[in-house]
Amino acid sequence: MSAFKAYIQEHTNPPVFFVSMILTVSLVVWGLVAPADLGYTADATKDWISKYFGWWYMTVVFGFLVFVLLLMFSRFGHIRIGKDDDRPEWSTWSWFSMMFTAGMGIGLVYYGVAEPIFHFKNLPLTENGTADAAIKAMDITIFHWGLHPWAIYIVLGLSMGYFCFRHDLPMRPASAFYPLIGEGIYGWLGHTIDILAVFGTLFGLATSLGLGATQINAGLHMLFGFKVDVVNQLLIIGAITTVAVTSLMMGLDKGIRRLSLINMYMAILLAAIVFLIGPTLFILEYMVQSVGYYIQHLPATSLRIFVFSKKGHEWINEWTLFYWGWWISWSPFVGMFIARVSRGRTIREFIVGSLFAPVGATVVWFCIFGGSAIDYVYHGGNYALANAGEANAMFVLLRELPVGHVVSLLLSILAILVVAIFFATSSDSGSFVVDMLTNGGDPHPIWQQRLFWAVTEGVVAGVLLVAGAMAVNSNPLTALQTAAVTSGLPFSVVLVFMCWGLYRQLHRDHIHLIPAPARNIDPKDDTDRN
Repeated sequence: MSAFKAYIQEHTNPPVFFVSMILTVSLVVWGLVAPADLGYTADATKDWISKYFGWWYMTVVFGFLVFVLLLMFSRFGHIRIGKDDDRPEWSTWSWFSMMFTAGMGIGLVYYGVAEPIFHFKNLPLTENGTADAAIKAMDITIFHWGLHPWAIYIVLGLSMGYFCFRHDLPMRPASAFYPLIGEGIYGWLGHTIDILAVFGTLFGLATSLGLGATQINAGLHMLFGFKVDVVNQLLIIGAITTVAVTSLMMGLDKGIRRLSLINMYMAILLAAIVFLIGPTLFILEYMVQSVGYYIQHLPATSLRIFVFSKKGHEWINEWTLFYWGWWISWSPFVGMFIARVSRGRTIREFIVGSLFAPVGATVVWFCIFGGSAIDYVYHGGNYALANAGEANAMFVLLRELPVGHVVSLLLSILAILVVAIFFATSSDSGSFVVDMLTNGGDPHPIWQQRLFWAVTEGVVAGVLLVAGAMAVNSNPLTALQTAAVTSGLPFSVVLVFMCWGLYRQLHRDHIHLIPAPARNIDPKDDTDRN
């Protein structure tokens, strides 16, 4: 017993580890015993949050973007995330690959075709199916996936990296509160912050894993006739979680980094082929116009809630508020992960690299896949694409490309592999982060706990998927989406205080970095010569 107690004290933060474990297991048991009840509760919770806290989500996420941009241009930009002599551990390409695959991953492939097409047909206060709808569809898609989510990640990532590597505090969200509550970060308040981060990470990842499983299932159905149902999706979650566990056991450099690089090259290959085979000129022109429209309308879009339109309000609840909750719930995972791989970079370099590079890649991805789909629907009247579901829209596009059946089949297989590896990279990176959260901030967690949390993530995703399927008139992903939105609400408050704590510490550190002004001493004056 004494050996077990010593092990727990050495490798975990007991309050965070055990409370998180007990609450997670309780959720899993609820889902196993009464999945329909969990599904109903998820639906009701999502509706309540959307109704009463939509204004908060819209305001606070826009505030995070403003905070990050001001910080990038501020006098603090030259300060390093680490000691003054620290330098980056990984090359810029490896750094970007790990950030991008962890930060977006599965969602880009899942929504790459589906979201622009959906908005093209269903945007409120717009005549659907028109040229104007096509521009606004890509604008809102980039809005959901562009600067705002990465600003959220940067708030947490910069705070974690700065307090851990420069001030030698544990890599845990509570450390960012040190300028505000001091040693209280080691008490109940600090533990509560970390527990919220654990649940945000678990539920955010569960949502992504559920999306990945449904899309892989849809692809296998179109290619090989696999039945689309929850059973097959659970089997897919189990199979790819095994791949993620293998990567996780190999460590950050040999496992996660290599898998991220492989995935980036495969995603780039898929995008390049679609770009060259698809409507290349239209994609280029559409991309330029969409980026210009996005930049021009960014402030108004950021704070638009459709107060006087019931249809618009319902649309915001289903799309924008879900995304904002999802990104916030993902922020402990992505933020801590990009902090872990960004030691030695300056604050300005970190923000530029984490904000503009991933957003640029995201815009290119959506304009290639979503732009190709819109061209085929708008100019070609392609009803198959226009009516494709979210999970199979990508595979319908690949089937409709002007290539032979064999090439289309190979592209679809490549897309399934990209989704599968995105699945694995998200899971292994997330397990790594959850373990750091529950072990007190140690950036080198032991393999037993990494294994436990990797398996737990897959189980939570499976249980929520089943709960959503069991609820009457509900999409199987509803419970997953609700989990993300719900866990994001309390953590959004944590992020607001995190901004305050980070600014206060940067201000204090900057004062100490400024050398004292030289004194002009009169050589004839002997008063200072002692």
